[in-house]
Amino acid sequence: MKTTISAKGMNVTPAIENRVLKKTQTMSKYLRPDTEMFVRMRKEKNQRVVEITVPMNGVLLRAEASSDDNLFMSIDKALAKMERQILRNRTRLDKRLREGFPAEIVPEFIEEMGVEDQEARKVVRSKTYTVRPMSQEDAVLQMDLLGHNFFVYIDIDTDQAHVLYLRKDGALGILVPEV
Repeated sequence: MKTTISAKGMNVTPAIENRVLKKTQTMSKYLRPDTEMFVRMRKEKNQRVVEITVPMNGVLLRAEASSDDNLFMSIDKALAKMERQILRNRTRLDKRLREGFPAEIVPEFIEEMGVEDQEARKVVRSKTYTVRPMSQEDAVLQMDLLGHNFFVYIDIDTDQAHVLYLRKDGALGILVPEV
Protein backbone atom coordinates (compact mmCIF):
# COMPACT_ATOMS: atom_id res chain seq x y z
CA MET A 1 0.00 0.00 0.00
CA LYS A 2 1.29 3.44 -0.94
CA THR A 3 0.70 6.25 1.55
CA THR A 4 1.01 9.91 0.52
CA ILE A 5 1.25 12.43 3.35
CA SER A 6 0.77 16.15 2.82
CA ALA A 7 0.24 19.10 5.13
CA LYS A 8 -1.04 22.65 4.86
CA GLY A 9 0.05 25.27 7.35
CA MET A 10 2.29 22.85 9.24
CA ASN A 11 5.41 20.73 8.81
CA VAL A 12 5.38 16.95 8.59
CA THR A 13 8.01 15.86 11.08
CA PRO A 14 9.58 12.37 11.00
CA ALA A 15 7.61 11.50 14.16
CA ILE A 16 4.31 12.38 12.46
CA GLU A 17 5.29 10.49 9.31
CA ASN A 18 6.31 7.41 11.31
CA ARG A 19 3.05 7.48 13.28
CA VAL A 20 0.95 7.66 10.12
CA LEU A 21 2.93 4.95 8.32
CA LYS A 22 2.87 2.64 11.34
CA LYS A 23 -0.89 3.02 11.77
CA THR A 24 -1.68 2.68 8.06
CA GLN A 25 0.34 -0.54 7.78
CA THR A 26 -2.22 -2.26 10.01
CA MET A 27 -4.87 -1.48 7.38
CA SER A 28 -2.81 -3.00 4.57
CA LYS A 29 -4.24 -6.43 5.44
CA TYR A 30 -7.68 -5.18 4.30
CA LEU A 31 -6.48 -3.50 1.09
CA ARG A 32 -4.72 -4.56 -2.07
CA PRO A 33 -0.97 -3.84 -2.28
CA ASP A 34 -1.48 -1.35 -5.14
CA THR A 35 -4.02 0.73 -3.16
CA GLU A 36 -3.13 4.38 -2.52
CA MET A 37 -3.97 6.24 0.67
CA PHE A 38 -3.82 10.04 0.81
CA VAL A 39 -3.39 11.63 4.24
CA ARG A 40 -3.86 15.40 4.34
CA MET A 41 -3.26 17.41 7.50
CA ARG A 42 -4.06 21.04 8.10
CA LYS A 43 -4.19 23.57 10.89
CA GLU A 44 -7.40 25.56 11.39
CA LYS A 45 -7.34 28.03 14.27
CA ASN A 46 -6.99 25.79 17.36
CA GLN A 47 -7.86 22.60 15.48
CA ARG A 48 -5.63 20.00 13.85
CA VAL A 49 -7.59 18.35 11.04
CA VAL A 50 -6.62 15.06 9.39
CA GLU A 51 -8.38 13.91 6.20
CA ILE A 52 -7.77 10.45 4.74
CA THR A 53 -8.90 9.44 1.25
CA VAL A 54 -8.67 5.97 -0.29
CA PRO A 55 -9.84 5.45 -3.89
CA MET A 56 -10.75 1.76 -4.04
CA ASN A 57 -12.46 -0.19 -6.85
CA GLY A 58 -14.40 2.81 -8.14
CA VAL A 59 -15.44 3.77 -4.59
CA LEU A 60 -13.97 6.73 -2.75
CA LEU A 61 -13.57 6.18 0.99
CA ARG A 62 -13.02 9.32 3.06
CA ALA A 63 -12.57 9.99 6.77
CA GLU A 64 -11.92 13.26 8.57
CA ALA A 65 -11.20 13.98 12.21
CA SER A 66 -10.05 16.96 14.23
CA SER A 67 -8.97 17.71 17.77
CA ASP A 68 -7.73 20.67 19.78
CA ASP A 69 -3.99 21.15 19.17
CA ASN A 70 -3.29 17.39 19.22
CA LEU A 71 -2.37 16.09 15.78
CA PHE A 72 -1.68 12.55 16.97
CA MET A 73 -5.21 12.24 18.37
CA SER A 74 -6.63 13.50 15.08
CA ILE A 75 -4.56 10.93 13.16
CA ASP A 76 -5.78 8.10 15.40
CA LYS A 77 -9.45 9.18 15.12
CA ALA A 78 -9.31 9.53 11.32
CA LEU A 79 -7.58 6.17 10.88
CA ALA A 80 -10.15 4.48 13.14
CA LYS A 81 -12.97 5.96 11.03
CA MET A 82 -11.23 4.83 7.84
CA GLU A 83 -10.77 1.30 9.14
CA ARG A 84 -14.48 1.07 9.98
CA GLN A 85 -15.37 2.31 6.48
CA ILE A 86 -13.05 -0.21 4.82
CA LEU A 87 -14.52 -3.08 6.84
CA ARG A 88 -18.09 -1.87 6.20
CA ASN A 89 -17.41 -1.58 2.47
CA ARG A 90 -15.88 -5.07 2.31
CA THR A 91 -18.80 -6.54 4.28
CA ARG A 92 -21.37 -4.92 2.00
CA LEU A 93 -19.58 -6.03 -1.15
CA ASP A 94 -19.25 -9.59 0.15
CA LYS A 95 -22.92 -9.66 1.11
CA ARG A 96 -24.00 -8.35 -2.31
CA LEU A 97 -21.87 -10.92 -4.10
CA ARG A 98 -23.34 -13.75 -2.00
CA GLU A 99 -26.99 -12.67 -2.19
CA GLY A 100 -27.07 -11.05 -5.63
CA PHE A 101 -28.32 -7.58 -6.28
CA PRO A 102 -31.37 -6.38 -4.35
CA ALA A 103 -34.71 -5.74 -6.05
CA GLU A 104 -35.09 -2.44 -7.89
CA ILE A 105 -36.09 0.41 -5.58
CA VAL A 106 -38.83 2.67 -6.90
CA PRO A 107 -37.47 6.23 -6.95
CA GLU A 108 -39.39 9.03 -5.30
CA PHE A 109 -39.81 12.09 -7.48
CA ILE A 110 -39.88 15.52 -5.92
CA GLU A 111 -42.05 18.07 -7.71
CA GLU A 112 -40.87 21.31 -6.15
CA MET A 113 -38.52 22.34 -3.38
CA GLY A 114 -39.25 25.60 -1.61
CA VAL A 115 -36.24 27.54 -0.34
CA GLU A 116 -36.75 30.50 1.95
CA ASP A 117 -34.32 33.39 2.25
CA GLN A 118 -32.49 32.45 -0.91
CA GLU A 119 -31.03 35.94 -1.27
CA ALA A 120 -29.30 35.69 2.12
CA ARG A 121 -27.36 32.55 1.13
CA LYS A 122 -23.94 32.75 -0.44
CA VAL A 123 -21.84 30.15 -2.20
CA VAL A 124 -18.76 29.73 -0.02
CA ARG A 125 -17.18 26.71 -1.71
CA SER A 126 -17.17 25.24 -5.19
CA LYS A 127 -15.99 21.71 -5.87
CA THR A 128 -15.69 19.70 -9.06
CA TYR A 129 -15.55 15.94 -9.36
CA THR A 130 -15.99 13.30 -12.01
CA VAL A 131 -19.52 11.96 -12.35
CA ARG A 132 -19.49 8.36 -13.50
CA PRO A 133 -22.16 5.89 -14.58
CA MET A 134 -23.36 3.55 -11.82
CA SER A 135 -26.42 1.72 -10.59
CA GLN A 136 -28.70 3.12 -7.94
CA GLU A 137 -27.43 0.57 -5.40
CA ASP A 138 -23.83 1.64 -6.04
CA ALA A 139 -24.82 5.30 -5.58
CA VAL A 140 -26.44 4.50 -2.22
CA LEU A 141 -23.30 2.65 -1.15
CA GLN A 142 -21.04 5.50 -2.30
CA MET A 143 -23.15 8.12 -0.50
CA ASP A 144 -23.06 6.08 2.73
CA LEU A 145 -19.31 5.57 2.50
CA LEU A 146 -18.68 9.29 1.98
CA GLY A 147 -21.02 10.21 4.81
CA HIS A 148 -22.80 12.82 2.72
CA ASN A 149 -26.54 13.51 2.61
CA PHE A 150 -26.67 13.66 -1.20
CA PHE A 151 -24.85 12.15 -4.17
CA VAL A 152 -24.90 13.02 -7.90
CA TYR A 153 -24.38 10.21 -10.42
CA ILE A 154 -25.18 9.12 -13.97
CA ASP A 155 -27.69 6.26 -14.02
CA ILE A 156 -26.21 3.30 -15.87
CA ASP A 157 -29.58 2.32 -17.40
CA THR A 158 -30.85 5.72 -18.59
CA ASP A 159 -27.60 7.72 -19.00
CA GLN A 160 -29.26 10.61 -17.12
CA ALA A 161 -27.94 12.57 -14.17
CA HIS A 162 -29.68 11.65 -10.90
CA VAL A 163 -29.39 13.17 -7.44
CA LEU A 164 -29.72 10.72 -4.57
CA TYR A 165 -30.45 12.41 -1.24
CA LEU A 166 -31.22 11.60 2.36
CA ARG A 167 -34.65 12.82 3.44
CA LYS A 168 -35.41 14.26 6.89
CA ASP A 169 -37.42 11.14 7.76
CA GLY A 170 -34.33 8.95 7.11
CA ALA A 171 -35.53 7.53 3.78
CA LEU A 172 -33.78 8.11 0.47
CA GLY A 173 -35.06 10.15 -2.47
CA ILE A 174 -33.97 10.58 -6.06
CA LEU A 175 -34.22 13.70 -8.18
CA VAL A 176 -34.41 13.01 -11.93
CA PRO A 177 -34.31 16.10 -14.17
CA GLU A 178 -36.63 16.25 -17.17
CA VAL A 179 -35.39 17.79 -20.40
